[in-house]
Amino acid sequence: MCAALTAPSTERHIVSAMLKITLPDGSVREVAPGTTPADIAAAIGPGLAKAAIAARVDGELRDIGRPLQEDAHLALVTAKDEADALELARHDFAHVLAEAVQALFPGTQITFGPATEDGFYYDFAPKDRPFTEEDLPVIEAEMRKIIAADKPLKRKVIDRDTLIAQWEAAGETFKAQWAAELPQGEELTVYHSGTPGSEGSWYDMCRGPHLASTGKLDPQAFRLTRVSGAYWRGDQKNAMLSRIYGTGWLNKKQLAEHLTRIEEAGKRDHRKLGAEMDLFHLQQEAHGSVFWHPKGYVIWRNLEAYMRRAIDEAGYREVKTPQVMDARQWEQSGHWGKYRENMFVIPDEVPNVEDEGPLVSDDADWMALKPMNCPAHVLIFRQGIKSYRDLPLRFYENGCCHRNEPHGALHGLMRVRQFTQDDAHIFCREDQIVEEVRAFCALADRIYKDFGFTYSIKLALRPEKRFGTEEMWDKAEEELRNAVAAAGLNTPDYGWEELPGEGAFYAPKLEWHLTDAIGRTWQVGTIQSDRVLPERLDASYVGEDGERHRPVMLHRAIFGSYERFIGILIEHYAGKFPLWLAPVQAVVATIVSDADDYAKAAVDRLRAAGIRAELDTRNEKINYKVREHSLAKVPNLLVIGRREADEGTVALRELGKDGQNVLSLDDVIARLEKEASPPDMR
Repeated sequence: MCAALTAPSTERHIVSAMLKITLPDGSVREVAPGTTPADIAAAIGPGLAKAAIAARVDGELRDIGRPLQEDAHLALVTAKDEADALELARHDFAHVLAEAVQALFPGTQITFGPATEDGFYYDFAPKDRPFTEEDLPVIEAEMRKIIAADKPLKRKVIDRDTLIAQWEAAGETFKAQWAAELPQGEELTVYHSGTPGSEGSWYDMCRGPHLASTGKLDPQAFRLTRVSGAYWRGDQKNAMLSRIYGTGWLNKKQLAEHLTRIEEAGKRDHRKLGAEMDLFHLQQEAHGSVFWHPKGYVIWRNLEAYMRRAIDEAGYREVKTPQVMDARQWEQSGHWGKYRENMFVIPDEVPNVEDEGPLVSDDADWMALKPMNCPAHVLIFRQGIKSYRDLPLRFYENGCCHRNEPHGALHGLMRVRQFTQDDAHIFCREDQIVEEVRAFCALADRIYKDFGFTYSIKLALRPEKRFGTEEMWDKAEEELRNAVAAAGLNTPDYGWEELPGEGAFYAPKLEWHLTDAIGRTWQVGTIQSDRVLPERLDASYVGEDGERHRPVMLHRAIFGSYERFIGILIEHYAGKFPLWLAPVQAVVATIVSDADDYAKAAVDRLRAAGIRAELDTRNEKINYKVREHSLAKVPNLLVIGRREADEGTVALRELGKDGQNVLSLDDVIARLEKEASPPDMR
């Protein structure tokens, strides 16, 4: 009896010592503690053993060779898991870059080197001089040597004080400072390239994960791209470092495709095309604001008219609100505390400049240029008593806003300090939220498709620092999920994804990420479900029960800002706008002066038909005129010589097409009238 009891007891002890590893297909493998994901891949088959580059252990991305110590769900990662594979490769390229730089330039200190959206960078403190573009080919060659050496990348947990002492002994003051500032009790890890302690071994402080060895990288799949300055920890008060950027991919083909996209993006750069097409300019006297030229403002006005037709049809009421508001209003809304550093503020009284003392006194009443329109729209809502029968109320504004963006963050039309939003706020009851958001989704879908965009939708969830109760956030997030489901957009076809921690401080939000003609994505439209601002600014309506209730406030935009959306359109279309948006829709150009009178009459008829037409009767060769107007992206060139003048015809040349068609002027006008009609009016 005792013997019979003993055997099961021993068996239970053996089983309990084994780990249960659950694979994606639901099967369970029992393995000894210390087994690695690489061991499990090898046990499954040699093909998987070769293909596996990392593992997800209970959802966490880890090294393929990191031992397992407890029961877990395991998914093996291969190059087919492109997002994970690219993150690993780019992280490894950054480490190889740092190792190469220190091998070539002894005494250089290392700092940080993260992966980026399309590559990696690393910040260095050079011993003698900042790095330059001329250094990049030499560094690339050294990186390829390290990759060819196929050095193992090994993770090691290290004692905090030991690591700090090692960094200090090596003269790595930046790394020592960073290690000393990490929270007490946090596990510190380093990754060694090569066998620790051996000749040629190199290491960096890093959480990982990494590939198994440097040889897992494709030596032809990266390119160092540029050098710039960067402050330690991003603070201008700290030391200036040298930042080396690179782009990294899984293979040579991906790199070539990326470089082609970059070349194409350069051709499409909205700043370059904006100058060539005489659309706008930027200058130091109004840094961060745009000077719109007549042709550029034609695009703006057409977009504005298009959007007005859309919002009128959807039941919005257009409003206009002040540019400057009292700081107490912004304090009550919460923006003063959360957004103050990005606001342009002014005192209500400016002291005489000849007076002594500070320009702004401590007891001045502060005003601020509005960085957003929402508080002003609440103030309109609060005028008069609102009933539940009045809701939903949809206030729309082409609202000019100002934000004090950092100088280095400004970028053409894409990021400016003064911008105009196609902004609206919907005040509604809770039972109306899902339908209002669904209707907005349908409106945004129609508009983006009119411009030829595809898109994905993301749900940005509550951030760590936020206003409002957990119950309010729970409701708001679930309502947005339900609305997207009602619109049929929460599917893989629309790239549906939830983004933890990326919501605004007052509301979760749906984001529309547009994909342009060369595959780049742009976050543009948004709708946010906000219960915080109506509470803070005391907005209310009288419910069916006769009591006061808080409306829910839906913040929404489709273009985002006119400036940025126009910049995106310039690059999306490469300046070749659809006819309804083109600043100049047709140019009538003469070959000989004998045709001038007919050409002038043709322009008059085009303009009478609503076509934006210009006349070119200069004494220049026609090939010169064709080339010049093609560079200006004029969609239609109507060429006229003696024969065309005699026969009442034109030779039509369309941008981007070879050759020309001789047509009657009547036929051309009818054709252009139809093509120039905005998509919502066809």
